[in-house]
Amino acid sequence: MTTKEIVKLDLFEGREIRKTMHNGEWWFSVADVVVVLTDSVDTRQYIKRMRQRDSELDSYWGTICTPLELMAPDGKRRKTNCANTEYAC
Repeated sequence: MTTKEIVKLDLFEGREIRKTMHNGEWWFSVADVVVVLTDSVDTRQYIKRMRQRDSELDSYWGTICTPLELMAPDGKRRKTNCANTEYAC
């Protein structure tokens, strides 16, 4: 693959989930998935509390989530925690 990444949007129940191709597989924005599944207003706090409650999740967070550049809602590209389907199951 070239240095230009493939970035797309998926829709789940009418909501956008950002995704990007990384190392030959699709990686999805963790924050977008959390919003769709929980209707959380403050995604950062939701994820923070989730990690506090689950010590195993917290200890593997760096393995599960990889910061990848995605288009932010303000139109700028920012590093966003992403996970592939291997860790989503």
